[in-house]
Amino acid sequence: MTVIGLTGGIASGKSTLSAFARDRGAHVIDADLLGHRAYEPGTACFNAVVSEFGRDIVANDGSIDRRALSGKVFAEGSSLKRLTDIVWPAIKEMAQTEIANVKRSEPDRTVVLEAAVLLEAGWQDFVDEVWVAVVDVETAITRTMKRDGLDREAVQSRIDAQLSNEARIAAADVVFDNSGTEADLLAEVARKFEEIETRSAA
Repeated sequence: MTVIGLTGGIASGKSTLSAFARDRGAHVIDADLLGHRAYEPGTACFNAVVSEFGRDIVANDGSIDRRALSGKVFAEGSSLKRLTDIVWPAIKEMAQTEIANVKRSEPDRTVVLEAAVLLEAGWQDFVDEVWVAVVDVETAITRTMKRDGLDREAVQSRIDAQLSNEARIAAADVVFDNSGTEADLLAEVARKFEEIETRSAA
């Protein structure tokens, strides 16, 4: 089994790559979805977040009010780390459990963990390869403005809050430059999957 950690910045093509991997037969784990599960009422993570940030972040239906939580987290700089110190380990545990389950049931299957915060959270320690999708900043801004209907300043602030392309590339085993067409990107990732499949067959 090969476990790939897939990461990249905004509009870099992570979703396109993970969709391709799924179509290719890989087991794809979406860290964002695990993050939603981590916040479910009754979980240890839910209880820890409420204990840390207060009962006023709980909505009438018993779930965490993401807007209220965000308001508290971004009101002061240290709060984001307090939140990620709770949530990231919970996501990591769920991801590792899912990987272990796949390894037991389908030991020859490739697993892809798609996680925007893979490097920030230190999750590269339990994957075999780190795949990074990158795109130049101007292209990322243009794509995100068109996709999300945001103005340039809003997109730039998101990019500024992320790791730089240079930092991601420095940590990568494989880099995909998505500044060209989607066809170019998919051709490149197809070649990488062929390499993995060849190694597995050998």
